[in-house]
Amino acid sequence: MEKYDVIVIGAGHAGIEAALASSRMHCKTLLITLDADTIGLMSCNPAVGGVGKGQLVKEIDALGGEMARATDACGIQFRILNASKGPAVHSSRAQVDIEQYKEYMRKKITNQPGLFIKEIEVVSLIVRDNVVSGIITNKNEEIFSDAVIISPGTFLDGLIHLGLKHFKGGRINEPASVSLATNLKELGFSTLRFKTGTCARLDKKTIDFSRLIVQDGDAIPKPFSFATRNITQKQIPCYITYTNPKTHKIIRNNLDKSPLYTGLIKATGVRYCPSIEDKVVKFSDRERHQVFLEPQGRDSEWVYPNGLSTSLPEETQLEMIHSIEGLENAKVMRFGYGIEHIVVEPAQLYPTLETKKIKNLYLAGQINGTTGYEEAAAQGLVAGINASLGIKNKEPLILDRASSYIGVLIDDLTTKGTLEPYRMFTSRVEYRLILREDNADLRLREMGYRIGLVSKEDYTETKEKIGLIKQGISFLKTTRLGPSMQINNRLKELKSSPIKKAATLEEILKRPQVHLKDLITLGHFKLSLCESASCEVEIEVKYTGFIQRQLKEVEKFKHLEKIRLPADLDYKDITGLSREIKEKLTKFKPINLGQASRISGVTPVAISLLMVFLRKVNAKCQKNL
Repeated sequence: MEKYDVIVIGAGHAGIEAALASSRMHCKTLLITLDADTIGLMSCNPAVGGVGKGQLVKEIDALGGEMARATDACGIQFRILNASKGPAVHSSRAQVDIEQYKEYMRKKITNQPGLFIKEIEVVSLIVRDNVVSGIITNKNEEIFSDAVIISPGTFLDGLIHLGLKHFKGGRINEPASVSLATNLKELGFSTLRFKTGTCARLDKKTIDFSRLIVQDGDAIPKPFSFATRNITQKQIPCYITYTNPKTHKIIRNNLDKSPLYTGLIKATGVRYCPSIEDKVVKFSDRERHQVFLEPQGRDSEWVYPNGLSTSLPEETQLEMIHSIEGLENAKVMRFGYGIEHIVVEPAQLYPTLETKKIKNLYLAGQINGTTGYEEAAAQGLVAGINASLGIKNKEPLILDRASSYIGVLIDDLTTKGTLEPYRMFTSRVEYRLILREDNADLRLREMGYRIGLVSKEDYTETKEKIGLIKQGISFLKTTRLGPSMQINNRLKELKSSPIKKAATLEEILKRPQVHLKDLITLGHFKLSLCESASCEVEIEVKYTGFIQRQLKEVEKFKHLEKIRLPADLDYKDITGLSREIKEKLTKFKPINLGQASRISGVTPVAISLLMVFLRKVNAKCQKNL
C-alpha cells in the first residue's frame, strides 16, 4: 500500500509552497502534477509582487516559504511601488525570468528530502466518515495519506475561450481536471465559476523599442527575501506604449466575436485586471490605455504585453496589436485567451484552510477564489503548515487580521467568501501601518522558527535586528542637541526650522524634512545600525503616534478574537438571535467572536447575545466542576 503523510495535488505556486512546507516539517509528502516540466510555471505575467502582493511575498519569506528567495535569484528588474507615499503602502515588485524561476523551483522540489513527485491525474478523493484518507488516480490506483491539499489553479474543469472557439483545458495545450471537479461537487461542496485571462506573447525582435518609453528598475534594487544581502545581477528595462482610438475601434468592431460579449463566458471575471475588451467598453471616455512590455527572461525572445489580456479571435488580436505604436510589425508567438474554472466557495473553509465538510482536506490557491501567484503561494504555505501540524495533533497556525496580510486574505475568504476573483490590495488591510512589508520579519519570523521552517541562523539574525532597533530608538530618545550656528545652518539646508533650545534627536527626527542619515551630520554621533534596522528606527519614530493608535485598535480587536466559539455550538439554542443570523452562524461556523462579528449581517447586538450565552455556559461548567 502506497502511503504518505501529506498529498499535494497541483504543482503551481500554491502547491510548491504547500509541498515544501510539509516536507520541511518532516512529513513524507507526495506532490502530484499532470506534467513535472510545468512545476513553477508562470502562466500569466512574468512578475512577482505589486501593491499588496509584495507584502504577501515578504510574509511568505518571514514564515519560511520559498517565493521571495526564488524571485531574488531569478529577478531581472526590481522596483518599489508607491515609493513617494508613506511606508504603509510601499510594495516590492520584480520582473522575473520565467524559465530560470521554473528551473529554480523544480530543483528545490526535487532536492527536498521527504518530498516525492508523481505525474498522474487525480480523479477522486478517498473519504470515509467525512475524513479524507487519500486519492484515486485515473489509473485506478489508490494512494493513501493522512492529509490532502488540493491546489489545482485553473485546471479544475477548466474551459479555454479563444474568440468563438472554446475547449477543455487547464492551460493552453494542457488538459483540464474534470473528474476531480465532479467529485468535489458530489462530496457536497458549493462551487462557482470564475474567469481569468492572459495576453498574447510577442517576438522581441519584431518590436520597435526606439519608439517606446523606457522603464528602468530602481538604481539600488531591494531584495524580497530578508536572507538576501544584495541583488547583484544586472537589471534589464521594461517598455511602455499605449493603445489608441484606432485600437479601440478595432475592438468595438469585433465585440460580436468576443466570448465575453456574446455570452459564451458566463463565469465571473477579475475586476482589477480586466481584459482590453472590458477596458474599452467600460471606460469608453478613455482615449488610450497603458501597455507594459515585459521581457519573459534575460535571454528570452518572448515579450508579455501587460494590459492586453484578451479572448478575442487570433486575427482580431493581430490587428489590434499592429495598431499600437512600436508594435506595427510585431510577430505573435502565442495568442491570448480566456479561461474559466471551478472555485469552491471559500466560506466552506476554516481559517486553517481545512474544509469544514471533510476533515484533513485543505484547499489552496485559485480553487478558493483568488487570483495571482502571491495570493496562491500564501495560501499554499498556510495549508502545508496546517496539514503538517494537524496530523501531528499540534495547535494550528491561524493568522489573524492584526498579524499579517496573509491573515487578512484568509479571513476575507473564509469569513465573507467572494463572488468574484479576489486580489490583495493594501486598502483591504485595516492595520497596514503596523503590517508593513519592511517589518514582516519582525512580525512573523519567530512564528516560522517555532513551526520549524525558519533556520536558527535567520531567527537569530532577526532577534539581533530587534535589539539594534531598540538600542537605536533609546539612543535617539536620550541624546540631546543644543542650539548652535552649525546645527541650525544644517537644519536650514534641510528646509527645517532652527532649534531654539535643547532637543532630543527623536524630536528632531520627527520633523518631516529630517531623516536618520541627516542626524549624523548634525553632530558627532555614531549609530551602528544595518540598513534595515535604520529603516525601522526611522519609521517607528516618525509614525509613533499613528502606530500607537493602531496598536490600541488591535488590542480591542484581539479581545474578541480570544473568545472562542465551540465547533459544535448549536446556535438554535441561543434566544434573541434572528433566524437569518442563526443560519449564517451555522453555515460559516466561526471559530471566535471576532470572526463572527465580521460575517455580513451579524450585528453588534448579536455579538453581545453570544457573549452573554458563552458566559452562562462557562459559569454552568464551573459550577459542575
